[in-house]
Amino acid sequence: MLVEGPVEIEDHEGEVVRSDRFVVAICGCGRSKTYPLCDTSHRRKRRHTRKQ
Repeated sequence: MLVEGPVEIEDHEGEVVRSDRFVVAICGCGRSKTYPLCDTSHRRKRRHTRKQ
């Protein structure tokens, strides 16, 4: 999700994350190492191989 900045986001533990950028990407998948901010981790896909 893209949000116009600057923003302050409070995470589920009560920690406040601040960003002064003009547009901020918020993580929706939970894979981001910079959660609650998006680091594009959702773009990396694991390929599953089927055993026959």
